[in-house]
Amino acid sequence: MSKLSNVRVGMIAGAIAVSMVGVSFAAVPLYRIFCQVTGFGGTTMMIDEAQAATIRPVAGKSVSVRFDANVSRNLAWDFKPTETHRVVQIGARNMSVYTAKSLSSEPLKGTATFNVTPVQAGQYFHKVQCFCFTEQVLNPGQQVQMPVVFYVDPRMLEDPATKDITEITLSYTFYPVEQPGNGS
Repeated sequence: MSKLSNVRVGMIAGAIAVSMVGVSFAAVPLYRIFCQVTGFGGTTMMIDEAQAATIRPVAGKSVSVRFDANVSRNLAWDFKPTETHRVVQIGARNMSVYTAKSLSSEPLKGTATFNVTPVQAGQYFHKVQCFCFTEQVLNPGQQVQMPVVFYVDPRMLEDPATKDITEITLSYTFYPVEQPGNGS
């Protein structure tokens, strides 16, 4: 091989390596967006107010929703739903509230991941507003109410994989967000 060929192969290999590093950094946020848009893997779907306004409750059709809360052991917060269970009318807008309290002597920033089970129901569980869309900061000892506005899409009743589901679990887990200068 000529020196020019070796340089060309080296440049191509370097470009591939740099591209792979870039893709690895983008993979997690892109996968999360993909899951939120498609409902893949039990991830609830994001929906805007205009879309939510077109949904109508289905008379006589309801589903039990269980609310679950978890906190990483690396985040000194107490986090729990104000109610653990509710029967909701399919298609009706609902609000559930979670309470978070900092157990730390320093401000802490956290972010919540969410999941719906059974996973087939994820594409029909729509969150209109949620604390999980942004990072949350709690000051020492601060306690806050964190609402989530949601509805169960009536199309769930037409899908053979979901039409017989009687209970859905909405689960959140809070994790710490690294803050510059504090080493967390």
